[in-house]
Amino acid sequence: MGSSVRWLQVVLAIVLGGAFAAAGTSHAQGLTPRQQAGQRVVYSYAGLTPPQSLLDRIRAGEAAGVIFFGENVQSTQQIAAVVKQLQDANAQSPVKAPLLLMTDQEGGQVRRLPGEPALSEKQIGQSADPVAAATQAGTGAARTLAGVGMNVNLAPVLDVYRTEGDFLDHYGRSYSKDPAVVGNLGKAFITAQQQARVAATAKHFPGLGAAARDQNTDTDPVTLDVPLNTLRTVDEAPYPAAISAGVKLVMVSWATYPALDTTHPAGLSATVVRQELRQRLGFTGVTVTDALEAGSLRAFGDTGQRAVAAAAAGMDLILCSARDTTQGDQAADALAAAVQSGRLDPADFTAAADRVTALRTSL
Repeated sequence: MGSSVRWLQVVLAIVLGGAFAAAGTSHAQGLTPRQQAGQRVVYSYAGLTPPQSLLDRIRAGEAAGVIFFGENVQSTQQIAAVVKQLQDANAQSPVKAPLLLMTDQEGGQVRRLPGEPALSEKQIGQSADPVAAATQAGTGAARTLAGVGMNVNLAPVLDVYRTEGDFLDHYGRSYSKDPAVVGNLGKAFITAQQQARVAATAKHFPGLGAAARDQNTDTDPVTLDVPLNTLRTVDEAPYPAAISAGVKLVMVSWATYPALDTTHPAGLSATVVRQELRQRLGFTGVTVTDALEAGSLRAFGDTGQRAVAAAAAGMDLILCSARDTTQGDQAADALAAAVQSGRLDPADFTAAADRVTALRTSL
């Protein structure tokens, strides 16, 4: 009986979704340009208390969500109270969808909240039963985030590391050198976490596994001159498993991959986002940038210019993680101006905002 009801729900969703699409219905209809732009921006803030300016943006329907870092968290009780404050502000918003409330709870050394998952991805990969350990980590991460009211985890990392102590392996952030193992364990983590109603994010497409220890896109431009065949058979190879598991988000790297695009970092490259991830691999969920203030984007203008370039490339969510709400304002203002002037295609812009709103309503 349960399966037949579920099948009926799926059929109805497809029929109704088609009907809405045919009628041109959009979540973004009726929003001001600034509100519509805000549906694509994730804000951050400094310290333990969100500023009034952020609460005002949320109440006005001009922010998609908030990312939290270690400096925002004193205890689970304190951050749960902050989350409630943000949710209360969002309840007054004209956009009737939950905020995206996210953090990096990968496990091991990369945890913003106290609690699970305790094991790093490398430790999971080396454990006696890696699939069980990855499943437990996904469940534990969801329990930790949901326990304080968060609903998106910027994990798991699907990068396939190459050598001991390299950029990914140094912090134990890669499951394995074997892309099949990475795909299998990432899928287990994603499935378990999303069954517990916290969205997962596969990162950093198309892969940072080839990065040497000192190649950090947060601080400097990084070029990974990996042959196209290697990119597709090693670095991108874990993603089909994640996509088949229904992963809600994919974060795109800020490294440059000359085999795909010689001039743009991946998150600013339509070739990488629209062709490689969307068309070749068939990902239909939400794309999210890495930190917009990254040193790797030094040559690509100010905050507003970077946000517009990312949106033009096909990135849905712009991650403003400089711990300064003015960064989010600058990104959203630039997006609104670009769509009004025609620099960004209005239909494409609305489709991206709709994917984000669909994610939010699913949570």
